[in-house]
Formats: sequence, structure tokens, C-alpha cells
Amino acid sequence: MKIYTKKGDSGTTQLIGGTRVAKSHQRIEAYGTIDELNSYIGLVRDQAICTNSKQMLIEIQDRLFTIGALLASDPDKKGMKLPTIQAEDIEKLEQEIDKMNERLPEMRSFVLPGGHTTVSFCHLARCVCRRAERLSIDLSDETLQKTFILQYLNRLSDYLFVLSRHLSKELGAEEIPWQPKL
Repeated sequence: MKIYTKKGDSGTTQLIGGTRVAKSHQRIEAYGTIDELNSYIGLVRDQAICTNSKQMLIEIQDRLFTIGALLASDPDKKGMKLPTIQAEDIEKLEQEIDKMNERLPEMRSFVLPGGHTTVSFCHLARCVCRRAERLSIDLSDETLQKTFILQYLNRLSDYLFVLSRHLSKELGAEEIPWQPKL
């Protein structure tokens, strides 16, 4: 596979299905942000964290490639064979959130991001996930699996928040509650 084709030199790129669009097109912004999110999750995965979390992050990265492919597809071209997001993918995130939450102290306020570099990387991934979700919301309703994509991204940001709390506990990092000054 050749890395450079020179076809994008004029500021356009090709969707799966052949349609060319501007690289600033909202669809490109959405799947580009998914790619950014995937890279941040790789950064979290590369930290000294438990094997279970690493395996879950690998699975999430796989799902993000699927979402990227779905978002990179021309919604006007029907019948393309693409990977899909399943309800089970969303349920798996929920199960992992519940398992981690069982071992965490009850939250009584928001917590300030930080406390350990690994935790901060997790919060960065969470913020990028929220941006990917916002960018995906406004895509056309013909976007393949839009409902599942939005559900997955929403649940993934929840997962990343709970993972940050889990990692804080695992790494012995201080979790600082936000105390608003009224």
C-alpha cells in the first residue's frame, strides 16, 4: 500500500465509496477526532496499568477503527461491506464501568483532572472522546450506525472517566474533589 498518492494535495480526500470531499468537511473532522482519540487511548494503554485495563483499551481501539470506517463512508453509497458496532460493544463498556465502580469510593463531587500522568492522559482521552461525540451528532442521519456510534462514544467517555478514577486508586494518586467557591 503506497503511503502517498498526491490526490489530497489540493485539500480534498476520498470517502469510502469514492466521493471526494474537502479535508475540512465535518465528516473528516469527526473521523479525524476518532483517530486522535485512538492515539490518546494508545498513550493510556502504554502506561504501567493492569493487564485487564490494557486488554479493554485494545478492544476499544479496535472499536474506534470500526467507528472511523463508518464515519469515513459516503452515506449516499449503499451496500458497502463494513465492520459494525454492536449493542454488545456498548454493554461491555457498561459492564466494565460497573466492575470498576464497585471498587471505588462513592463520588460526592466532581474531581479535578490530574494527580498522576497516567490519570491525566486518561482525562485527555475523555475530553477528545466528548469532542468526537459532539462532531458526530451533527452528521447526516444517513450516517451508517449513527445511533450506535453516538451511544458508544457517550458510554466510552463515561468509561474513561471511571477508568481515570480506577487508575487514581491503583496508582495511589490523590483524587482532589472540586469545591466551588460560592
